[in-house]
Amino acid sequence: MEKRIRKCAVIGAAPVTDGSVFDEMEQGSYVICADGGMDSALKYGLKPDLVIGDFDSTEMESPPAGVETIRLKTEKDDTDMLAAVMEGLKRGYRDFVLYGALGGERFDHSFANLCVLQYLVKNGCKALICDGHCRVFLINDGRLILSGVSGKTVSVYPFGGASCMVSYMGLKYPLTRAVLTSDNPRGTSNVVVGSSAQITVHSGSALIIVER
Repeated sequence: MEKRIRKCAVIGAAPVTDGSVFDEMEQGSYVICADGGMDSALKYGLKPDLVIGDFDSTEMESPPAGVETIRLKTEKDDTDMLAAVMEGLKRGYRDFVLYGALGGERFDHSFANLCVLQYLVKNGCKALICDGHCRVFLINDGRLILSGVSGKTVSVYPFGGASCMVSYMGLKYPLTRAVLTSDNPRGTSNVVVGSSAQITVHSGSALIIVER
């Protein structure tokens, strides 16, 4: 029997106020905590396989005994989240879910984590951000099929470029090869009307935000 490749779950330092978000974590996932993400993991009973960071945003002075730890310098080029996913890539993981990546007092960190999502997709990985309110996908010249989300709000924006060309099926306001531009939030607040929906990105990159 072919061995199933595990997912890599990366928990960042943004506050996780609803622990049910971790109910969706695939059993057996390899769990990396990026700095303050360790606090969220321990709060909700998750044991990290690896903790990485400069430990400037965690309430604990050190990780629990027996947990592999990589300490980073405080002055560095990469964010803790990017360092965590790069470590996951080194260890052979190609399917990532990022938690604790959005919200909190630092909007710059939330935006930086969208860039980390882009980094993973550009490196040929499957990846999404999942928090208590939404799931965030980034699609480059491809297709996203959504199931079991009838009535949920979906927003689509260009990311990493001035525009993207998209088509929608199964949404209240369908589009066919429409161009979305970064200076017009036309893609905000569409709604899934069927049992499933499909978003095709014909060119460019699209950030797709789906209500959880």
